[in-house]
Amino acid sequence: MQVLVDTLTIELSTTPVDKRPVYITGNFCKWLPDLEEYRMTLVSPGKYTFQFPEDAELIFPVEYKYTRGGWDQVELDRFGNPYGNRVITEKDTLIQDTVLRWQTDVLKKTDISPIVELVSEAFEIPQLGKTRRVQILLPHDYYDRPDLSFPVLYMTDGQNLFAEGSEYGNWSIDKSLTKLAGEDKAGVIIVAIDHGNVDRIMEFSPYTNPKLGKGQGELFIRFITETLKPHIDEKYRTKPDRLNTGIGGSSVGGLLSIYAALMFPQFFGRIMAFSPSLWISQRIYFDVIHFFEPFATRIYLYAGGKEGSNMIPNFNKLTEALENQRFGYDRVQIKTSTNLKADHSEKHWSKEFPIALKWLFFGE
Repeated sequence: MQVLVDTLTIELSTTPVDKRPVYITGNFCKWLPDLEEYRMTLVSPGKYTFQFPEDAELIFPVEYKYTRGGWDQVELDRFGNPYGNRVITEKDTLIQDTVLRWQTDVLKKTDISPIVELVSEAFEIPQLGKTRRVQILLPHDYYDRPDLSFPVLYMTDGQNLFAEGSEYGNWSIDKSLTKLAGEDKAGVIIVAIDHGNVDRIMEFSPYTNPKLGKGQGELFIRFITETLKPHIDEKYRTKPDRLNTGIGGSSVGGLLSIYAALMFPQFFGRIMAFSPSLWISQRIYFDVIHFFEPFATRIYLYAGGKEGSNMIPNFNKLTEALENQRFGYDRVQIKTSTNLKADHSEKHWSKEFPIALKWLFFGE
């Protein structure tokens, strides 16, 4: 039915936020995508408005879409698929819409590597009276999908994880995340925390060792839970609950991750522990028995067969203790992986990282 419109206003918010022209098209203009009379008025970057002329004769329901000036630049849904026709009823007087993606934006995006940002060159660690560089790796489409939030994995030894790496090697997690993005399995935010160089072992160790002294691992975990995590959750679109929060590391960082699962289960539901330094203290097994709570948790454990004569026996002892303490609860899932030919190095942790990440966060 053709109806004479008194007033019908459309307000639009777009992503990305810029000043490119936007057109409204529909069954009122034979679906022509770039008519100047249906060009929306730019209010501010990413904000547009359009008001049909007061004497416009529209046929309801009105069907319409948004374009950047052509059908090769039409709006898409948040997953990058064609958006269905929008509909206006005769009762509507104000329409407020949002466009999250455009076809040409998707076609132009060929780089699916993670977005690396510096959180701080000297992030305050009040629990230790120190500062530390913290970096973050965001999913490649983080800024293209502002409606989505992501799980977070906090990782130690940030110097060794990506880009140029360090003298000890490189996990190359940036390259792994790029490959995983091609499988749509890279939707996790990684927070990379640098280690303290000569203070590394004692900062990460949660236990006192006769030769090394008193460990500061509990304080380091409190730094993550009390200081760093609240900052990350406020600044970035995270899923802050424990089931979407993980911690991971290797060597003494792996030991720290296990300790976090035992003593801070209210914060961490995803654990990635590679080649944990179980030699530091036998107390880890006591803590498993007395403090392990069977919350819904996924724990991925890895060790190499050439990491010293005690690594595999200790690794098996830890695995057995964890299995015994989960009391048969299916909600606690533990996956172990060993490579009897692997030594204690970033090269092997690099190979294991994408396997562990997929299992921890995507159930594969």
